Amino acid sequence: MPETDAPFDPLSLDNQLCFPLYAASRELIRLYKPFLDPLDLTYPQYVTMMALWEHDGVKVGELGTRLHLDSATLTPLLKRLEAHGYVRRQRSPLDERAVIVSLTDEGRELRERALSVPPCIAGCLSISPEEAMQLKALLEKLIATMQ
Repeated sequence: MPETDAPFDPLSLDNQLCFPLYAASRELIRLYKPFLDPLDLTYPQYVTMMALWEHDGVKVGELGTRLHLDSATLTPLLKRLEAHGYVRRQRSPLDERAVIVSLTDEGRELRERALSVPPCIAGCLSISPEEAMQLKALLEKLIATMQ
């Protein structure tokens, strides 16, 4: 009698999309660490700085939306960046309920030092730039469908 394939197990780790995404995310963030340590940044601080290098002087809420972080996570992160001297937080003159996050001169200068990080990470990955862009597009599509 021929062997039959085992039935699909919806709880098998091998059948999950979430697990390889989780594992890849953890490994990628781990890969960043030696490149971010000289900048004295954690990965969440690094992506926050990248968002601010793109759009300086934004409301905390807008920054949280861009980074997919809630204020309970973002506020302590911003306080640490402020303690490093990279950002400044101040109440909006137009709406005192809003807090504006702006780069300091040191925060803008840090961008130059951080320019080496993306090529270092790309050199550590065993996928082509085209594959990386395809993966990024698929992940962005996935994120959009979950929001």
